[in-house]
Amino acid sequence: MIKNLWPAGYVMIASLIAPSCGNKPQQQRSLPPTPVTVYAVKEGNATYYDEFPATVIPLNQVDIRPQVSGYITGIFFKDGQHVTKGQKLYEIDQQQYKAQYEQSIANLNVAKSNEAKAQQDADRYTELAQKDAIAKQTLDHAIADLQSAKMQADAAKANVNSVQTSLKYSVIYAPFSGTIGISQVKMGTAVTPGQSLLNTVSTDDPMAVDFSVDQTQISRFTELLNKKQTPKDSTFMLVLPGGLIYNYPGHLSLLDRAVDPETGTIKARLVFPDPKQVLRAGITCNVRVQNDAGQNSMLIPYKAVVEQLGEYFAFVVKGNKAMQHKITLGTRINDKVVVKNGLEIGDDVVTEGVQKLRDSADVQVGMPKNK
Repeated sequence: MIKNLWPAGYVMIASLIAPSCGNKPQQQRSLPPTPVTVYAVKEGNATYYDEFPATVIPLNQVDIRPQVSGYITGIFFKDGQHVTKGQKLYEIDQQQYKAQYEQSIANLNVAKSNEAKAQQDADRYTELAQKDAIAKQTLDHAIADLQSAKMQADAAKANVNSVQTSLKYSVIYAPFSGTIGISQVKMGTAVTPGQSLLNTVSTDDPMAVDFSVDQTQISRFTELLNKKQTPKDSTFMLVLPGGLIYNYPGHLSLLDRAVDPETGTIKARLVFPDPKQVLRAGITCNVRVQNDAGQNSMLIPYKAVVEQLGEYFAFVVKGNKAMQHKITLGTRINDKVVVKNGLEIGDDVVTEGVQKLRDSADVQVGMPKNK
């Protein structure tokens, strides 16, 4: 009797389980569509800027040091002013050098007089020797005296040039046009040749900007170096401290001769006009280098991209379903990214609600956003 009850028990249990199992597909079918926001794919300008930390430097800079010793007796400029090539800057006490110059001129005149007398003696003794009127030894001595007088005159002339050079160096002139710094000496300061720093002069228009480029970008910058640029070309722009964009574009002047083996970078130099004297040597700034990924590129928000095992996908809404498309990405530009293939112009890609989607999922589209 007991054995005959088992089949009935199974029937009852099966009847209880069957309705619950039958509810699962019904519940799944009744799930509401996922709300999403879409972005309409369109062509855009994929131009952006790479930024590099940089430093402003003068194209030419010279430390001014004295070449003669003495006391500073004249300063003929104002600190920080623009000076022109050949402008008088400093004067060192000239009294001793003028006295030495006058003495050297006097010594030269005496040497020339002695040379003239020795020449006359040599000429007269040569004439007498031809007539056998004097001993040959007397002529030899006269000729030797003449040679000695000539050498003394040459030495006196060299001394004049040396003293004249010292006198010339007692006045210091600007070696080129540019901006002069704050004087390191005052009136009456004693200075020593090659040691005392008087001032520094640097060119101020144009100015150079140096920055380092990774060695992987050498080919790119070599192309930019060989490219002809117009005065209004904005390939290279300068961002000053505080975020201010410098008014004038620059041009690539050179790439250094070698890569730094420690950093794997190479130095690049830009040149910028500076008619208003805005750029100062030593300013730390940023260089913006234009990078053109294409004028007619497909751009989508980067948040629409889904990465799976190293591959990239985006969900495209067709009707009321989200279809997963495999895509190939290009350059990322701020919050957007270039799509090389996998999408078409006009596709509506999901930008919000992506995490809840699977291929062919039902969706409910909100207002499109193209920002």
